[in-house]
Amino acid sequence: MADELTVKVEPFEPEQRAIDRIERDVRRQPAARELIGGANRRLLSVEPLEPARRSIRPRPWDRYRATWYDYGENRAVVVEGRLGEPGKETVTETAAQPLPSPEEFEAAVAVVAQDAELGPAVRDGKLRPYRAMPPLVNEELPDGRVERTLTVGLLPADGAADGAADASHEIVGVTMIRRQVERYSDGAPAGARAAEQLCGAPSANQSTTGRGVPGQAKITVLKGSTRLWSLVAVRPSASSGTDGSGVELRSVYYRGKPVMHQAHVPVLNVRYQNNQCCPYRDWQWEEGIFQARGRNPARAFRLCSEPARTILDTGSDFGNFRGVAVYVAGQEVVLVSEMEAGWYRYVSEWRLHADGTIRPRFGFDAIDNSCVCLRHFHHVYWRFDFTVETSGNNLIFEHSDPPLQPGANVWQPQPFEARRLRDAARKRRWRVQNANSGRGYTIIPGTNDGTARGDAYAKGDVWLLRYRRGQIDDHPLAGGTEIQIDKYLNRESIHRQDVVVWYGAHFTHDASQEGAGAGHDHIVGPDLVPHDW
Repeated sequence: MADELTVKVEPFEPEQRAIDRIERDVRRQPAARELIGGANRRLLSVEPLEPARRSIRPRPWDRYRATWYDYGENRAVVVEGRLGEPGKETVTETAAQPLPSPEEFEAAVAVVAQDAELGPAVRDGKLRPYRAMPPLVNEELPDGRVERTLTVGLLPADGAADGAADASHEIVGVTMIRRQVERYSDGAPAGARAAEQLCGAPSANQSTTGRGVPGQAKITVLKGSTRLWSLVAVRPSASSGTDGSGVELRSVYYRGKPVMHQAHVPVLNVRYQNNQCCPYRDWQWEEGIFQARGRNPARAFRLCSEPARTILDTGSDFGNFRGVAVYVAGQEVVLVSEMEAGWYRYVSEWRLHADGTIRPRFGFDAIDNSCVCLRHFHHVYWRFDFTVETSGNNLIFEHSDPPLQPGANVWQPQPFEARRLRDAARKRRWRVQNANSGRGYTIIPGTNDGTARGDAYAKGDVWLLRYRRGQIDDHPLAGGTEIQIDKYLNRESIHRQDVVVWYGAHFTHDASQEGAGAGHDHIVGPDLVPHDW
């Protein structure tokens, strides 16, 4: 039928062999070979970097940051370079502790399985290992460094506990330098909790992705013969930023006109009431498995004939697909993926309507653990790098009704960078528009998005910034989990400039007060509605 939407999905990515070639090329460089050569080093991640040259047209990423860990010297080694240009890399040693890869976590589990006290219960299946939070124990050595120590949660298997000391819930540390297990007097390291009470869905213990697994696709949405949407979608594993950024959209066009250069979620964190578990900065590159039926026209992209189903739909941690599912729901095209960060399960979703509306959505859930039984607060921060028709010459307006000053227009121009709060009583919203044509997009807060008002950890709801290279995330300082983009507020002019809007949503999760089927109440996100398009 003429009003039905059709979707075309095409590969758009560096090939897997190009990614596989990074380690070989780096080892050819003498300075790097000395640092990453040998058996006691592990490649943890490959992260795509912001292109050296900004372009509104879609371009495959070709710059990378690869991170190794050298267990012999207890240091991380970071290499930055460009695909296909061996010998031009930069190599840096650092005492920073990068996030563990799934393979490194399995290596830590293998150490626990050989432990004299815990090993027999793990090998016999009485204790089931799981990824705990925080993922690392950061206890400083006398020289200021941290001995790399991964956390491993151990849950009694069904019917295995029976009060036995070797089958009780515990979170241990595994020192990867000495390959030893560290146990804690409270049953868990500082910032974690291992109690008998558990909340969340049973863990499926299915495999996840590491960071840097390729997966980009060009998405085209047609209505009859009319091209509505054109964009590049990036799977979480290949997404940008320090900790990844979920399903990422780039070079977004609606009806042939540019809308956004980039749209993603570079910052995601969670704080517990009274800090009963640590505040955590969560990552968004580790893909979990969810239910999606269809065919795969591009690596890690499944075009489905029916809606995909995440943990929010099924209440189950089991699935058959990792990557990005794409399907049509009425007059919307939906792109969705499920991610893991320790015991958390996150759903990253974009809904593109035929009328030009963009609905970014983010959902929250967890698998069985003790911390999420406690009241806690999730914070998710989208970054919308607008290019409304042009990469510059954009304006931002704020709507307040009633206006802040009696008799003033409800829409007021925002001439300088600023941090703003939502205000439902004033129907507050924001609009980014082209200064010449007047076309734009209005950001309408979601009813479930909460506010940072009175919450010092959440910081803010909306930031209006001028685009600056290198500011695609907040590059958090060591130990800081709260969003740290206030440092970009320099009160620069955003009048007729290339502008970026950060939008935060805040969700309170109290598993002890919710019943079955609460998953769809765990979704936040604004609507981006076209104006004069």
